Amino acid sequence: MAGSVLIGIDLGTTVLKICAFDAQNGRLISQAGRRLPVQSFPDGGQEQQINSLHRAFQEAVTEVQNQLGTRWKSVAGIGLAAQGGSTIIADRTSGKPLTPMILWNDGRSFRYARRLVEHSPAGTWRRFVLRDTPPSGLGRFVWLKETRPELFREEHIHVGAGEYLFFQLTGVWRQDAGNAIQIGSYDAGKKRLDSALLDRVGVPLSFVAPLRRGHETSPLSPLGAKRLGLPAGIPVAGPYIDQEAGYLSALGILSHPLQCSLGTAWVGNFVLPDDTTGYSPTQLVLPSPVGCGRLVVQPLLTGNPAWDWGLERFVNPDRVTTWAEAEAIFKKKIFPPAGLVCLPWFSQINPLNGMTYGGGVLAGMSSQTSAGDLLRALAAGLVYELARMFHAVRNSGDIDGVALGGGASKGFFFRRMIAGVFAPLPVFWQVDEDLAVARGAVYAFHPMAAQSRLKRVPPQGGKIQAELRSGLEHYTSVFNQFYHASPAGAAFFYQERKR
Repeated sequence: MAGSVLIGIDLGTTVLKICAFDAQNGRLISQAGRRLPVQSFPDGGQEQQINSLHRAFQEAVTEVQNQLGTRWKSVAGIGLAAQGGSTIIADRTSGKPLTPMILWNDGRSFRYARRLVEHSPAGTWRRFVLRDTPPSGLGRFVWLKETRPELFREEHIHVGAGEYLFFQLTGVWRQDAGNAIQIGSYDAGKKRLDSALLDRVGVPLSFVAPLRRGHETSPLSPLGAKRLGLPAGIPVAGPYIDQEAGYLSALGILSHPLQCSLGTAWVGNFVLPDDTTGYSPTQLVLPSPVGCGRLVVQPLLTGNPAWDWGLERFVNPDRVTTWAEAEAIFKKKIFPPAGLVCLPWFSQINPLNGMTYGGGVLAGMSSQTSAGDLLRALAAGLVYELARMFHAVRNSGDIDGVALGGGASKGFFFRRMIAGVFAPLPVFWQVDEDLAVARGAVYAFHPMAAQSRLKRVPPQGGKIQAELRSGLEHYTSVFNQFYHASPAGAAFFYQERKR
């Protein structure tokens, strides 16, 4: 593949990235990104207009073309990864969208999902999706069937963001298991599409796309080739769920990583052997993308929206805060005063009052508490929540280290605290953290090109370790006093170990 170029596409929730990599050595040779506007509604709705996606995609493609010049004609493969669990209903033949993209975090289907719980036998969800709650996409089907029944016709198809863009490039409808499990069309135990849950809401299995098999590719269609200014027939891999691609980008120095994506949601991705059974109420369980086993995609009930809230409130409320401004606070000291703690469930239903939104808690404040201390408490709370969720995984022997990607991994204070709570396991930083998903998307063509450059986070000294132990113990105590009875807050644990 000497001289060839691989294109990785990362269609995120709020940002689209397109990257060009040298197919031989994985060197980044071009990149472009575009914001994807999100429309928010008072009832919890979160949508994107499809024409905005097309415009952002074409602008990013043109920018990469211009940067590469004649080398654009050397593109030998295209990989696509995207956020999973969103909804577009489209014409099956033409691909014309009939709805906006209803995002995975749209809140309008919550009460419909609760209705499914009330009318389903105990154990239904754990049997099929290996968690205690119905997939949010299944509730969305119920909502749409009641409000827009005309959408559910044989000539239409339901797809997510990655599936839609993949069709625009190849003319093939195909979904990944990460998308399928979030809309209720996938049996996680049997690792296959299944109609059982869709039957409960009156949606046929034929209404969703077929499942991707391994790292299979489809050729770039004539229409896709025209859009990209490339020859038809170039292989296109995917679609992958973004967390799957992020995991693939972390393979190399680590053979069994816990890859942590510190983004819109903080998520940990790791592979469990087939002879090991683990569980959490919020996990997604997919086939391993690298042989036997199962990929566990474990979201935390927090993420960067909480961090962004803190930056806005405690650093500079009048304009966008830079990383340099935030880091200046932590260079003075990393930890908050003893006793000050933050539970960062800012974007969740309040477990203490199920009719309200927001479960964040700040405890231990006094008249001497500064804005900087509150930001430190928030940062520490995010790290302690990560440590709490993955305590059993850290001690299991199933991982050989931690790889940090996503926007928040840029913060040296996040990296140092995470290295401390996961010690003695080595912790690495994916230096091109914003490109991890785009890199992982080209794994089918060249695994070495898909590898992020990993930099070891130095082991932390005794003083930091002591502060982390004390802070984590206090965090856990406060968490248990507030949320010990919340099923959604259960950390990942091992049900059975056969080895």
